[in-house]
Amino acid sequence: MNSCNCRRRDILKAGLALGFATPLLAQDASKPKEGDFLVKTTDTTATPLTPADIKTGSRQIMAWAMDPADKTIRKGSRLNRILLIRLDAAKLTPETKSRAADGVVAYSAICTHAGCEVTEWVPEKQLLFCPCHESTFDPADAAKVIDGPAVKMLPALPLGLADGKLIVLKPFTAPIVFETQ
Repeated sequence: MNSCNCRRRDILKAGLALGFATPLLAQDASKPKEGDFLVKTTDTTATPLTPADIKTGSRQIMAWAMDPADKTIRKGSRLNRILLIRLDAAKLTPETKSRAADGVVAYSAICTHAGCEVTEWVPEKQLLFCPCHESTFDPADAAKVIDGPAVKMLPALPLGLADGKLIVLKPFTAPIVFETQ
């Protein structure tokens, strides 16, 4: 009877370990991957975005990555939310230009300060703004912090073009993390 209880306990422990690991694996699998298309978060047709879909200098568009083969949209975690903005390519720093596609740059939509979403655009200054704690980021200069409590720039998502559509070239340049309070 004692060996039976030990065996059950081992099986339960293994099951719990697998149960905790599975969501982590699923979340990791849903991160943007090389070759993924980008689709607008509000687009129910999941049409891949092109640079022409994003007006130069206007408010950012929120997007998800989509597997081009099976059309799986990688929206399993809010940490995968991507903000896209199109800027004058001549005004991008060399670092930013190397990750842009026809002036379109992509960054994590998650503020590095407290994890809120960077949802605002300051058109007269061409800056991204997080309304939660007022951090400001410069998308033309690698989303470096201009003002506010955030101390880290937004992770960038290198982009390219395939048949005129925006695609992910590489994973985010840094982990999507924010300060905990």
